[in-house]
Amino acid sequence: MPLKEDRKAQLRGLCARFRNTLIDILYKAQSGHPGGSLSATEIITTLYFEKMKIDPKNPKWEDRDRFILGKGHGAPMLYINLAEKGYFPAEDLQRLRQFGCHLQGHPCAKDTPGVELSTGPLGLGLGAGAGMALGAKAQKKDFYTYVLMGDGEIQEGVIWEAAMSASKFRLDNLIGILDYNGVQLDGTVDQIMPLGDVKAKWEAFGWKTIEVDGHDVGAISEAIDTAKTIKGSPVIIIAKTVKGKGVSFMEGKNGWHGKAIGPDDYKAAKAELAGGK
Repeated sequence: MPLKEDRKAQLRGLCARFRNTLIDILYKAQSGHPGGSLSATEIITTLYFEKMKIDPKNPKWEDRDRFILGKGHGAPMLYINLAEKGYFPAEDLQRLRQFGCHLQGHPCAKDTPGVELSTGPLGLGLGAGAGMALGAKAQKKDFYTYVLMGDGEIQEGVIWEAAMSASKFRLDNLIGILDYNGVQLDGTVDQIMPLGDVKAKWEAFGWKTIEVDGHDVGAISEAIDTAKTIKGSPVIIIAKTVKGKGVSFMEGKNGWHGKAIGPDDYKAAKAELAGGK
């Protein structure tokens, strides 16, 4: 069912506030990954606040939906969502990437409530997600597993091995989402390792594909609803996004993949995001 306008406005408001928080905590940490966190904001927020079946009071609930952040460097935006949902105190965000804090540079399933899989080395998320989905089938559980991947990440061969397996086992309870922002650490995806026709590639591996504006919360929500109606094969939502979305001087710039935010950059970013708190 399409989201009502007031609900879309609520989700957009959350995204605006989360972008503000992201800039604050990355500036304080003087490290982290702003570009890929900003591009994934609407995707992660729509999942956590509209679509996923979860219980922050019971993070290990057997019937919960699973979310895997394959592009583990986007962890700050995941942490912001987890804190807002109540998995841990929001005050913890102020200690991001500090020694002894459970909010590490990449997600850690051992230490952080709500994190399903420790990720960092790119490519491992989809295989683990396929395993979770296959396990759900074997146990006759009805939860979904969502795996958010980066477009630089899908240059990894292990992604395509997992894609073949998911297709073979007809994992219609597995929904991949591609944060398709076209930029990775060292340049554009086309410069580093061109992906060609991404939609055709996934379809050739037996996946159903849905293309969507990755910054439109309503469109993301509808795409997930559509994915759940598809039976007999896994689905990938190809979400077109902008690296650094929301901060003009970061948008589309590979330099902001993992660059520390300086004082002048912080002031400029906060000025652009003013009103989103």
